[in-house]
Amino acid sequence: MSRAFVFPGQGAQTIGMGRALAEAYPAAKAVFDEVDEALGEKLSTLIWEGDIAELTLTQNAQPALMATSIAALRALETEGIGIETADFVAGHSLGEYSALCAAKSLALSDTARLLRIRGQAMQEAVPVGVGAMAALLGLDFEAATEVAAEAAQGEICQAANDNDPAQVVVSGHKAAVERALEIAKARGARRALMLPVSAPFHCALMQPAAHVMAEALAAVVVDNPVVPVVVNVRAEAVMEADRIRDLLVAQVTGSVRWRESVLWMEAAGVTEYWEIGAGKALSGMIKRIVKGAETRAVGAPEDVLAAKG
Repeated sequence: MSRAFVFPGQGAQTIGMGRALAEAYPAAKAVFDEVDEALGEKLSTLIWEGDIAELTLTQNAQPALMATSIAALRALETEGIGIETADFVAGHSLGEYSALCAAKSLALSDTARLLRIRGQAMQEAVPVGVGAMAALLGLDFEAATEVAAEAAQGEICQAANDNDPAQVVVSGHKAAVERALEIAKARGARRALMLPVSAPFHCALMQPAAHVMAEALAAVVVDNPVVPVVVNVRAEAVMEADRIRDLLVAQVTGSVRWRESVLWMEAAGVTEYWEIGAGKALSGMIKRIVKGAETRAVGAPEDVLAAKG
């Protein structure tokens, strides 16, 4: 039996996430304390008692979701289930940073600061209202890529997230994304809808943010991970610190190849996937990618105890 730990991306955030873990496990609380100190603010108060609109701001959601994931991992470690029990780690978009932190490639405090910088840079890369993202349901990645190319008409429109066999997200200039909705519907998409996001992530419009992240990543220590990390832009495992640094920069403008990443892990022998942190979105995607895949969500104390089993 081979196991992968997978870490969620933006959209999984909820007020109160991780609080029960922090109350039940001192090691989990220490994660939130360290992230608060690294950012110089009480992010934990926002996560547990704040306003969902403020938590959803990209610069807050990214470090908050990472902190919740690592807190869940620390709780698992307290019960004797450490990172060494995973054969691979992977994360969806910002979740890749959580995966790298879990695999001891990035220090927790550095990861928090990098995600704060990443969130701010992605938000500032494109003026509000200029960009957009939309989900195309019922089209595969190849069909969605063709839709995006037809919709571009001189603007940016790219397939940004290849989530599962029938869910692809496109990103780019708002008008081009709106055209993609109509083209997708005409080509038989089951549904095509705009997403409530604040910026057009994972497309060429994010190039200014990629420059910011190249500078930020050059200033931190990146170690070789203790567990292979299946990276978004390559959909394969990487173990070399220098490659990881470069691929995190490429990830800002590149597609999140989640479907291919899961298929790669399946081919490598993974039979069970543990979603570490908030929500169960990745578990749903994985079950649509690999029929019969065994998944487990670990985001609360009872999940940790059930995993200890």
